[in-house]
Amino acid sequence: MAGLVGGGGCGVSGRWRAFGRRWLVFIVFLLLWQWITVSVANPYFPPPTQILDAAREAWLSGPGSHLFVTDAVTGDMLPSLGRLLLGWFIAVVVGVSCGLALGRLPKLTDYVSTMLFFARSVPAVLLVPVFLVAFGIGPRMEIVTILWGTIWPILLNTIDGARGVDAVKTETARAFHISRRDWVFGVVLPTALPKVFAGLRLALSIAIILMVVSELTGGADSGIGFRLINAQGGFQLAEMWAWIVLVSVLGYLANFLLTVVERRMLAWHPGFHAERLD
Repeated sequence: MAGLVGGGGCGVSGRWRAFGRRWLVFIVFLLLWQWITVSVANPYFPPPTQILDAAREAWLSGPGSHLFVTDAVTGDMLPSLGRLLLGWFIAVVVGVSCGLALGRLPKLTDYVSTMLFFARSVPAVLLVPVFLVAFGIGPRMEIVTILWGTIWPILLNTIDGARGVDAVKTETARAFHISRRDWVFGVVLPTALPKVFAGLRLALSIAIILMVVSELTGGADSGIGFRLINAQGGFQLAEMWAWIVLVSVLGYLANFLLTVVERRMLAWHPGFHAERLD
């Protein structure tokens, strides 16, 4: 028992050491960035301290600002996040549902595979003009753009995962006359979950990119992409970098939260190692 306790403590301390090393590297990177940009003094690449000041001014100031309730938060950040999450959530629901069905119907998958791969090969960015004509300028166009780009990694990974149910589980389910609902949610979905989460993580990264791109090219009048292109057009380079940094921070936080969910939902899986996600 003492050995087990000691081993668990070593595992936890090891993860904390790895966590500290990663942040130490990040801090060193920031210090190098600061030193190089100050030394070069290129206006197109401001130092982190200047970007931080611009971020504070752009995000946390303005008329009627109160703590984190500012015009930038309520008028730009939250609408962008809402469109991102809605498009991604619809892609999750449709992609996982259709992926589980297609994964267990190999003949149907063979018929539609050419169409799926053809559709997947069309980048969502190229379809922005089409979506603008079809849905007009506004949130609908941006949500559809995010949906189109994010559904494919979820759908294809789910199909691949659903195909991984082994013959023993299939025969056991038949022998015990398990209902189709229990079969899907008790056998197929848990088997496919590792591949599903791989698709979700990739789709989330794509969704963040498409959120910004759709706002940059779709004529939006609010959002992170809108503020970024405005700062660039006004030659406010430090503010432009501040919005770029915000996108990076949102991507990191979104991936971290999804990682926490993945760790908890796949802790039972024999091939899953939670340490790699810390």
